[in-house]
Amino acid sequence: MSENEYESRHDMQEVALRVKDVSKSFKLPTDRTNSLKVSMLNWIHGIRGYKVQHVLKNISFDVYKGDFFGIVGKNGSGKSTLLKIVSQIYSPDTGDVESDGKLVPFIELGVGFNPELTGRENVYLNGAMLGFTNEEIDGMYDDIVDFAELHDFMEQKLKNYSSGMQVRLAFSVAIKSQGDILVLDEVLAVGDEAFQKKCQDYFFEAKRQKKTIILVTHSMGDVRRYCNRAMFIQDGKVAQIGDPDDIADAYSNSFVGTSRSENEHPEGAKESEIRIKQVRVLVDGAEQKYIEKYEDFDIEVTFTTSKAVESSALRLDVVDGRGWLAFSLPERGGRAKVLQPGNHRIVYSVQNTLAFGDFHIDVAFDNGTKRFIIAPGAYQFHMRGYAVAAMPLTIPHTSVVVDGS
Repeated sequence: MSENEYESRHDMQEVALRVKDVSKSFKLPTDRTNSLKVSMLNWIHGIRGYKVQHVLKNISFDVYKGDFFGIVGKNGSGKSTLLKIVSQIYSPDTGDVESDGKLVPFIELGVGFNPELTGRENVYLNGAMLGFTNEEIDGMYDDIVDFAELHDFMEQKLKNYSSGMQVRLAFSVAIKSQGDILVLDEVLAVGDEAFQKKCQDYFFEAKRQKKTIILVTHSMGDVRRYCNRAMFIQDGKVAQIGDPDDIADAYSNSFVGTSRSENEHPEGAKESEIRIKQVRVLVDGAEQKYIEKYEDFDIEVTFTTSKAVESSALRLDVVDGRGWLAFSLPERGGRAKVLQPGNHRIVYSVQNTLAFGDFHIDVAFDNGTKRFIIAPGAYQFHMRGYAVAAMPLTIPHTSVVVDGS
């Protein structure tokens, strides 16, 4: 679906937030001098002692009322700067931001907390910064403590809290600020798993109430699970706006490709007797990028060998979106077959117990003394289902070697 086709669906919707031609730059110092004479000479010769970093470059987009709008991009792409402009923390160099309704930013939770004050005192301090009166905080105090689950710690000084406890307290205060537009910067991963579930329930309820929510995140699982629209920023520019699955794929593909040709290998591949031609994930024989929970699948690898090698020399690492190894194929100790020079295909049948999220497959070569990646990110796929904590797993499987493919 093209961007224009996707956006045309929203022509009749009301705009909650409009960002038009916004640019932002920062001056970064390149050297320092304590000499007035040197400073004057530098000024005369046009040496300013700084360089200009263009963070945002003519960013334009609309967020519609009731949207759960995701913003993704690599570190340094300008996401957090954009959120601070939207939240009126920064002013843009050029361009305009218009909002229809009260905007509440969930950015840098806990800013303004005083470590020498108790948890109770910080609730009142932070509440005052959000515009609440003491009487209003009195009325919501018990709910804040209940949500934060910090009943036994409220009379302790904040400096004795763990960082997770501090963020939980800050988040519990912040959600009491009633707004029409909520701006979130990586706050869906607050606290432990149980507390994250409470946060998820809160945002699902906000979505049900048709609040407008803007989420900046590196979690493509959150983009797919929560968002109805999303935007991908690259190098300070809008690269793509549209369906969250498409945006999540585009973001992930900016790190690794969905497939690689036999000529696209890192330097380590030159030391390998194996050259990868194609990697695919198959369900019932058909290529599939989206796998259902507990749905078994196959991983097919086609490759060429220049020398006789054992099939176990080919190694597959299945890695989740956080960079953690989920499992490797084949398992150690499995039976190997000698592959003669030529074209080959191996199919690994996987009994699937993977958790929700994005995964990619790295292909490695192991010659018995050295192991190196020959095709990083050779294929990428997504597990559907409810988000649970993913743990490294050993997946039961069988492998089939087919020659002459």
